[in-house]
Amino acid sequence: MFSRISGTVLERAGESVRVETGGLVYDVVLPPSIADKVPGGGETTLEIYAHFALDGNAGRFTFFGFTNGIEREFFEALLSVASIGPKSAARAFSAPMGRIARAIDEGDHAFLKTLPGIGQQKARDIVAKLQGKVARFLLIQDAPQRPVPDQPPMPEFAGEALAVLLQLAYKRGEAETMIAETLERAPSISDAEALLAEIYRHRNTAGARA
Repeated sequence: MFSRISGTVLERAGESVRVETGGLVYDVVLPPSIADKVPGGGETTLEIYAHFALDGNAGRFTFFGFTNGIEREFFEALLSVASIGPKSAARAFSAPMGRIARAIDEGDHAFLKTLPGIGQQKARDIVAKLQGKVARFLLIQDAPQRPVPDQPPMPEFAGEALAVLLQLAYKRGEAETMIAETLERAPSISDAEALLAEIYRHRNTAGARA
């Protein structure tokens, strides 16, 4: 099964697009907040999450599209909640990823309930499953530009965090600087998720003081 498609958008119907590539045409469902970023025509590249479901004696694939791998990871994180299926996750993904992730991190049930198809119980389920695990999705916000000093070699887990920051559109030098400063400030960090969480907490605190 493929995980990415590059081709020509032939037509668009609501939040779905029809993409032609290699002589084949695929219907791709776009979550509402993703649809706003995908052109209605021309060339496009989408990261794909494929879902297979049985319908009677037959099976059917549904393809969900995203503009980058981090958005797809966030969709998959929503799917890790037992009460959330692919269609529910796609409908709920109606606000920017960073805004939903912040609501999860802060336990903001009221905001989560404003998402299509998410009631009180599903909001509780999402927070219970994902709170404290969404740092990489919070960091989608733009970072301020600062001079980049020479950096020492990074540990392997810092390289994993760097890859995430690059997918979130940070410049390499800026990302490396944030990682180095964070490791200097909190040398006990030993995994990528904790490193990303500390970067987010520090930026969020600094922004609140500004």
